[in-house]
Amino acid sequence: MAQLRDGVIRRGNSWSYVIRVTDARGVSKPRWVGGFPTEREAKEARDAARVAARRGEYVHSNSVTVRQFLTDWLAVHALEVKPRTRAGYAELISMYVVPHIGSMRLQAVKPSTLSTLYRDLLAHGGKAGRPLSSRTVNHVHALLRKALNDAVHADQLLSSNPAVRAKRPRQEKGRDRVDVSWTAEDLRTFLALLEDHRLFALFRLAAYTGARRGELLNLSWDHVTLDGDNPRVHITGTVQVIDSQLVAGTTKAGQSRIVSIDPGTVAALREHRTRQEVERQRAMQSWVPGDLVFRREIGAPLYPSSPTQLMSKRITEYNDHLPDGATPLPRIRFHDLRHVHATLLLRAGVPVHVVARRLGHADPAVTLRTYAHVLADQAAEVATVFASLVDTADEG
Repeated sequence: MAQLRDGVIRRGNSWSYVIRVTDARGVSKPRWVGGFPTEREAKEARDAARVAARRGEYVHSNSVTVRQFLTDWLAVHALEVKPRTRAGYAELISMYVVPHIGSMRLQAVKPSTLSTLYRDLLAHGGKAGRPLSSRTVNHVHALLRKALNDAVHADQLLSSNPAVRAKRPRQEKGRDRVDVSWTAEDLRTFLALLEDHRLFALFRLAAYTGARRGELLNLSWDHVTLDGDNPRVHITGTVQVIDSQLVAGTTKAGQSRIVSIDPGTVAALREHRTRQEVERQRAMQSWVPGDLVFRREIGAPLYPSSPTQLMSKRITEYNDHLPDGATPLPRIRFHDLRHVHATLLLRAGVPVHVVARRLGHADPAVTLRTYAHVLADQAAEVATVFASLVDTADEG
């Protein structure tokens, strides 16, 4: 009968070792690992395991798959993120990770495994086998790096994070750049198309404050100041649709902000409030109570898709009825009204930090990256402006 010698024993045609490992509760337990073809290999693995155990880095062999781990990770370790972020994680996992490596043992994943995954996604990871953008692949990488880091430090399923050494796609240069094709005249044309609609004030407020769609749909009347010398709106949160349900949350930067509004927007909001009161009286008992500024005709919360669809419809109708030779209104998204707002302000010479505060950017550097091309256009005129200032002073 085979005997255990210094933690190593022969079992049939292979060798095994055993070491004692102290768990998180301080309890020492034996850990068996087998399948080594020679005694020497078993001893070498035993010695390495003993060193790892003394350092608190020992990882016991585990059969959990990538799919199982990521499912549990979403349920536990992603609790601290916003619902929309968690939904984004779930989508990346289900679309781009599980179909490729979901059935693999987590402990079998190597840096080369992930490098191959990223390469395959870039080549044919999109819809119908089309290439996937490097930006999306980098999102997959960031997700896996975060999750596998928890597998190392929180769950002790891995001794190291394979995503750290995986080769990921290069970041696309200028990927944060926003190009909006609307001019001030285009914006006036569009708003004129909505003047007769009950949601005109929503589009006016979006264009004249740069607020996000979800932030405006979360806006309540007690956060709107129309009287006095400083009319303003107080942006405190946002609303999003997750799994067909409206979910309220904090702003993207996690901070509230106050945005000033102009007299024309004040007038639009006053008219909107009057119209809303008429709708409330007409709905009577069917009215859904609440204090939201923008809502459906019976008072229920407004889904984000509603203004988006309305915007697309009005632009299409306008372009379909243009006289021959007239310039059509470029198609943009609701969110692009925010970019129109920022672009027009920057081109008018408003300081970047002021625009950043209106947009709710936590760091003006975000504004600089996103609108660098607009600022570059302005910079081209700086020399002429400076020269005119000095020359005029000399003439005086």
